[in-house]
Amino acid sequence: MKEFMMIFRSSQSVERPTPEAMKAQVKVWQDWIGGIAAQGKFVATNALGMQGKVVKTNNVITDGPYVEVKEMVGGYIIVKAENLDEAITLSEGCPTLSYGGSVEVRDVMVFN
Repeated sequence: MKEFMMIFRSSQSVERPTPEAMKAQVKVWQDWIGGIAAQGKFVATNALGMQGKVVKTNNVITDGPYVEVKEMVGGYIIVKAENLDEAITLSEGCPTLSYGGSVEVRDVMVFN
């Protein structure tokens, strides 16, 4: 089996969810990831925080990383699948899709 990374993208939201809404969102994510884990295809996952800087050539450091874009990367999951088509099938039901986001599915290159 190969490893694939699903990168979750969504529009930036200016509204902070209520604690109850956040708890409900976390449960939906846990259920979706749990379904992948139950199939023995889960490797790792993390969400990304809102703080960050972008380091560019000549040591130019800018605020970001989302200052210039309307879409942000919110997190990722790494899964095991036989091929790209199976990895795409695993992305079905991803919570980010329910609120207009997208899932980028990429193979993970292993260097020996």
